[in-house]
Amino acid sequence: MINAKLDSQFQPMIKVINDYKARVAETESTLLTIALERENGYIATYSMDIFPDGTGHDEENYGIVERIIKTLVWLKGGWKVYVSGSEKIYEGIKAAYSKGGARAFDANHMRKTYEKEFEVVYVENAEDMPKEISSAKPIGRHLDGCRIGFDAGGSDRKVSAVIDGETVYSEEVVWFPKLQSDPMYHYNGILEAMKTAASKMPRVDAIGISSAGIYINNRIMAASLFINVSEEDCDKYVKDMYLNVAKEIGDVPVEVANDGDVTALAGAMSLEDNNILGIAMGTSEAAGYVDGDGNITGWLNELAFVPVDYCKDSMVDEWSGDYGCGVKYFSQDAVIKLAPAAGIELDESLSPAEKLKIVQGLMAEGDKRAADIYETIGVYFGYAIAYYSMFYDIKHVLIMGRVTSGDGGVIILEKANEVLSAEFPEVAAKTELHIPDEKARRVGQSVAAASLPEIKR
Repeated sequence: MINAKLDSQFQPMIKVINDYKARVAETESTLLTIALERENGYIATYSMDIFPDGTGHDEENYGIVERIIKTLVWLKGGWKVYVSGSEKIYEGIKAAYSKGGARAFDANHMRKTYEKEFEVVYVENAEDMPKEISSAKPIGRHLDGCRIGFDAGGSDRKVSAVIDGETVYSEEVVWFPKLQSDPMYHYNGILEAMKTAASKMPRVDAIGISSAGIYINNRIMAASLFINVSEEDCDKYVKDMYLNVAKEIGDVPVEVANDGDVTALAGAMSLEDNNILGIAMGTSEAAGYVDGDGNITGWLNELAFVPVDYCKDSMVDEWSGDYGCGVKYFSQDAVIKLAPAAGIELDESLSPAEKLKIVQGLMAEGDKRAADIYETIGVYFGYAIAYYSMFYDIKHVLIMGRVTSGDGGVIILEKANEVLSAEFPEVAAKTELHIPDEKARRVGQSVAAASLPEIKR
């Protein structure tokens, strides 16, 4: 194993799971099957061999499977978990996702997302388990007609007017959505942006929207832009906001997608290829995925809450209360977390963004301590890509976000490639890691968003 220089406790999920699988393969085993149900009856499934119940490995089984189910819940999404092959694991998962359980946060988040109570059920016979039902659909890359592309960021909003694939107008406007409790602030800002873009074209044929958060059937189910809006006002005014704004522009096709998915789509358009995982390392870890057919999958891709470190003593995410999750490894939090181990003291009165800028400044000056931080994140990332490859078919990984700017991003990629080449040559052989170049930037998030809806002729 390649050591994470500043984190001697790091236990990569992929290494722990591969070791577990190897030991299971050497003895009698039983097949565990997991299924997750999400909106519209879509099903994601996962199977693995485990030690049989009652053979002295119950705690070990649960430790591994609980992390995998946690991964599936946040990566693919769902309001109902089916378990077959181990009553012990079923009982543990049901308790963890119950009110007051260790994963109550996760269950509550999925309840709000899918508007259904979270359930964990046991299926006696594996043949009765639900079968995979995919929601992947062709979306984006439509450039015909007069289109609006809107990208809602936490600090600025971007809009483009696009005619037959050519941007005729674009603007960025500073706004402060996360500070506002009145949803009309958001509504009016979005409407103003769209009206401005519409005024630059002879007509509007379609509207595409890229926004951080979780979107189901074009409805806003969870989004940090509305973090200060009450739950009551979210239900009343926010969930259908993008659809309602679009109606004011015209009766035209509308598609709303997570900004991570749109980033991956923009990468697919610029690279002219598919199987792209896009990961943004900024305030948190945001992600999106375009599959082998160029489709967006409908998965949540909330990798910030996906565990990458099996060490139970690793840093806990304040929001979910869980340990070892991606947000503490691939965001500005990771840089701040590692600074003391690198010998860098940061003023506690500074904001996280200001602390990151100090480390980036040291990096720009060639400070070895700062380089050690980025090397450590690169080791984290190499092992995380190998773990993500258990669930995604990846040809390209696109990294972006403020953490990856400058030489730090280059070091992250170099160390990640080193880990993959040394430890996971089969993953390294098929996976390319990129920082978006000028060509990718020219495609642009709002332009890719404009390409989301298909115009019915």
